[in-house]
Amino acid sequence: MTSEPLMRMRLRVEQDIFVVRQLGREVARTVGLESQDQTRMATALSEVARVLLAVGLHAEVTFTVSAIGVPSLLVTMAHSGAGAAARVAGQLQQVGRLVDTMEVDEGESETVVRMSRRLPPGAPLLTPERMSEMRAGLSQHVPGTPLDELAVQNQQLIAALDEVRAQRDDLARLNAELEETNRGVMALYNQLSQELEETNRGVVALYAELDEKSAQLRAASEAKSRFLANVSHELRAPVTAIIGLGRLLTDSGSDELTGEQHRQVDLIRTSASDLLTLVNGLLDLAKAEAGRIEPHWSEVDLKAMFGQLRGTLRPLATRPEVDFVVEEPAVPALRSDEVLLAQVLRNLLTNALKFTESGSVRLSVAPAGSDIEFVVADTGTGIPPELHERIFEEFYQVPGSKPVSGKGTGLGLPYARRLAGILGGGLRVDSTPGTGSVFTLRLPTAS
Repeated sequence: MTSEPLMRMRLRVEQDIFVVRQLGREVARTVGLESQDQTRMATALSEVARVLLAVGLHAEVTFTVSAIGVPSLLVTMAHSGAGAAARVAGQLQQVGRLVDTMEVDEGESETVVRMSRRLPPGAPLLTPERMSEMRAGLSQHVPGTPLDELAVQNQQLIAALDEVRAQRDDLARLNAELEETNRGVMALYNQLSQELEETNRGVVALYAELDEKSAQLRAASEAKSRFLANVSHELRAPVTAIIGLGRLLTDSGSDELTGEQHRQVDLIRTSASDLLTLVNGLLDLAKAEAGRIEPHWSEVDLKAMFGQLRGTLRPLATRPEVDFVVEEPAVPALRSDEVLLAQVLRNLLTNALKFTESGSVRLSVAPAGSDIEFVVADTGTGIPPELHERIFEEFYQVPGSKPVSGKGTGLGLPYARRLAGILGGGLRVDSTPGTGSVFTLRLPTAS
């Protein structure tokens, strides 16, 4: 949709070509086109007028401004005759480069040429008052003589030549700067190529060293695992023997022991039991590190598992100040390794009961997106944030923490995390000193 035309005129004789050129430039200036665009529009109008008059019939020129969408100057030149569209369009192919759009249409009784040029962003707003002012100003426009128009064209040509000369000088300067830059770039490229070559040689050497160190670390890890497995296996037999001998000494069928002897034998049995627990933990950890634990996947009844954990760990929760809660599982079943999963949860619950003096130890399970999360939460002493990862190292215990009951070997949490990895999941801890700890075992729902 366009507004009321700004101005109209008719092309009758060749002198009107100069008039439409002057009028086009004046309209372009009035609506806010820049100087170069004014010249382009005036040139396009004069060329179209020349082609139309060469056909031999009159044409009517209409100037309109569109304020819908992108503000534009629209020019319509209607030639009073049909059948000339193809001829006119063929002669105006180059003119289309001077404007944004140009169309040549064939009507029933006329040939219409339409052109448009977008107004710049800084052009005045096309308010009704502004449109009225432009119409009033253009109505008072008096066309100059052909000589006046020739003088204006000469001035525009001189200005264009000056601009071309300035652009040529700028281009020459830019070419010189570009050549200088290219020389600098080539020098820098050569330097960087040499440095990159040196760096590559160093990287290759570093990778070779890293490969060697990795092989050494793997060998050391395998040696450690073998050592732990062998030592643990060799220690288990004598420790078991010590426990058996201690049981025989205190058996009712043996000679009566004095009170002091009874106390000494109980101490031996307790120490041997602690040592056996440590040996078993070392052996399990060595198996996990060596990759000798293969999970056996099956459908795990979580309700039954939680019941077994509640029953087997109830003897450890003997303090009335601590509530031991195993919630009903929100997930009925899970495909996993029942033995390894139970071991992870048992280690977490045992560790929580050891370090919780009052409050509660709670086990729960719930879906977590496409996975499932087992949560063991306690109200124990808590762990400082900087030690959250260190507690998963072998034999590490939080400084200053003292178990309320039992003794810790420092192997339960590392073993639990390795088993979590074997099950395809992960184990993390969130804890704050003084408020307790939350251990979360996240596992996939399907193996």
